[in-house]
Amino acid sequence: MDARATVEAMLRPDLRGRSAYGAPQLDVPVALNTNENSYPVPEVVVAAMARAVEEAARGLNRYPDREFTRLREALAGFLSRAGTLVAPDQVWAGNGSNEVLLHLLQAFGGPGRTALGFTPAYSMHPIITTTTGTAWVDGLRGVPGAGAFDLDAASAVAQVREHRPDVVFLCSPNNPTGTALTLDVVEAVYDATDGLVVVDEAYAEFARPGAPSALTLLSGRPRLVVTRTMSKAFALAGGRLGYLAADPALVDALRLVRMPYHLSTPTQAVALAALDHADLMLETVEVVKHQRDRIVDRLTAMGLDPVPSDANFVLFGGLADARLTWQALLDRGVLIRDVGIPHYLRVTAGTPEEITAFLDALAVLVPTHAGATQ
Repeated sequence: MDARATVEAMLRPDLRGRSAYGAPQLDVPVALNTNENSYPVPEVVVAAMARAVEEAARGLNRYPDREFTRLREALAGFLSRAGTLVAPDQVWAGNGSNEVLLHLLQAFGGPGRTALGFTPAYSMHPIITTTTGTAWVDGLRGVPGAGAFDLDAASAVAQVREHRPDVVFLCSPNNPTGTALTLDVVEAVYDATDGLVVVDEAYAEFARPGAPSALTLLSGRPRLVVTRTMSKAFALAGGRLGYLAADPALVDALRLVRMPYHLSTPTQAVALAALDHADLMLETVEVVKHQRDRIVDRLTAMGLDPVPSDANFVLFGGLADARLTWQALLDRGVLIRDVGIPHYLRVTAGTPEEITAFLDALAVLVPTHAGATQ
């Protein structure tokens, strides 16, 4: 028996045959496939981060602040700017929002428990769920007479009551569709279950005016969690800092499953420096939103089927063969994302130059690559 077969035989049965998460990381002129912010960290913030890390390095012989106290205070302050007061003891953070989600599943999922998500949605939700031994259920999107990727309260509640999950994932804005939820969906799902309700708001800063945040629903709902990230709007994907807001009692429970000192001293220093310059770090958000809307307008004019988006990306359909179109764009130096939905691809809203390159390349392809919406 070779090494691979030996390892496969030892692996947990529920993990055998599965594929690891892996968005392509290719060296291309235009990379628009992982919803990163195309704009670099401003130089003044880079300098502030460098000073903070240099100072932190002098104390690396000691463990980091296990409670990341200053960072929680800064994150609470940032969230509270929108008008809903969030206290530091309501905040938790990890190495990217994926680790925060892992903590939630470690604490509230596990063998004999079930998590429900409404797909297509963030592909890491079922992966993280499975790694904790929690059963995953694919819920369904689609509202008759509305968008193919919408989710309404009645449909969500019916599925929650059918499957009786211990954890429910809601995404607003949703990845990969870009669609946002109305708060009545969150409220209805919360009332329909005795389990944990997680609202993933990784792209919240890009939402169009009027799109609400579930942060406004936290008061009096101890089973509700809202997760966020600094990877997208803060252009800090390489910094790996995700966080959540919830009832202090729920946050306290996460201490049972986190690894000791899980947030390194440099990670805390970099995140704090970014939050100290939050306004500057978020200056590109409106530019990105403009490019997102530009994509929707241009693709519509091409006869394609873009989904109106509240995120920093656009899912678009109308392609005869999404995989062939993806490869044809890659051959022209433009990397976008094949998310596995027939006839659809997803493109990140990058710089004006990047989006021009994408649109010009796609315009050449449309006459021979368009032809289906479902």
